Amino acid sequence: MSLTITRESPLGGDLALLMARHTADMHADTPPESIHMMDASQLATPGIAFFVMRDAGAPVAMGAFKRIDDTHAEVKSMHVLTEARGRGLSKAMLDHLVGEAKAAGFSRLSLETGVQPTFIAARALYERAGFAYCPPFEGYAEDPNSVFMTRSLD
Repeated sequence: MSLTITRESPLGGDLALLMARHTADMHADTPPESIHMMDASQLATPGIAFFVMRDAGAPVAMGAFKRIDDTHAEVKSMHVLTEARGRGLSKAMLDHLVGEAKAAGFSRLSLETGVQPTFIAARALYERAGFAYCPPFEGYAEDPNSVFMTRSLD
């Protein structure tokens, strides 16, 4: 296993499968009004750090964080290809995002995720990583299909 995680453009030509799978998963059982994902062009804007995990050069996972203010960022677009799951790649990507956000000077990292059964593993991952449930933050409102989580990076 030769894994690398690097900051890249979300517009990379070989990321189409990752983006398509992420989009399909987000739309699988979440009502459209409760989907808060960003597409590749939205992820390619200032204030967003986007990372790709590659296994022997092939993209297998992605994740990003978006600046909210000088101290607070939000995890966005965490996704691991289905065929690459079960190897700890989600934890590795989340650990990388936490480290990069901390290195960038953020002291808080938050996220929004779904309540549907397809998000059970993600919520458990975030809980194990020290994220706690919180009220909606920057730009979000209460939503029966969403939960919000946050953690300190200090």
